[in-house]
Amino acid sequence: MENLNLQVKDIFKSFWSGEKELNVLNGINFEFQTGNTYAITGASGSGKSTLIHILGGLDFPTKGQIFWGQKNIFDLNQKQKELFLNSNFGFVFQFHYLIKELSVIENIILPGLIAGKTKKESVQKAEFLLNKVGLEDKFDSYPTQLSGGQLQRVSILRAIFNEPKFLLADEPTGDLDAKNAQIITDLLLLCRKEFGMGLIICSHDKAVYERMDKILTLKDGILQ
Repeated sequence: MENLNLQVKDIFKSFWSGEKELNVLNGINFEFQTGNTYAITGASGSGKSTLIHILGGLDFPTKGQIFWGQKNIFDLNQKQKELFLNSNFGFVFQFHYLIKELSVIENIILPGLIAGKTKKESVQKAEFLLNKVGLEDKFDSYPTQLSGGQLQRVSILRAIFNEPKFLLADEPTGDLDAKNAQIITDLLLLCRKEFGMGLIICSHDKAVYERMDKILTLKDGILQ
């Protein structure tokens, strides 16, 4: 059976500031296992967001490879990568990135429509998910009509709509109060339990990262 863990091999990332090269990631090797939960912690500016963007194929490393099974995701062309990411990875960020011109339902079903699901099938699933998180009365609302915690719950439903193998979350509770942060963390862990997905979360919030199976620290460009 093919190994569908996320394998990180010798990842480096640097940026240029004028004539000075800034090394952010300095040779990261790790294997994230499907079904497990991971927290990536570290000081502000340590490269946590950079790493999670590379893990999900949203950014390119200066050097190194990310393998999904036998496939290096950086060998895919743009169209192949978009389809691959839509099927296998879900993304949640500190800002919700919902499309304000679309209703809640329309935002949630976008990944399903891209994957070829019918609108009827997608709407039924979105309604089911909204009921699961207590937003059954927000089907036809628009993002501007929602609170911060509600917006983040909707963004998570969009991220998990295709039941991805990994959910990548970058400071998903960073803009929320303690109560809403707990609700969002509960929801992320529920998604892991319901769908068997791996969860990789960057967070500086102890109340969030201590609930993950494994806590990793990014320091001096190395994951420890």
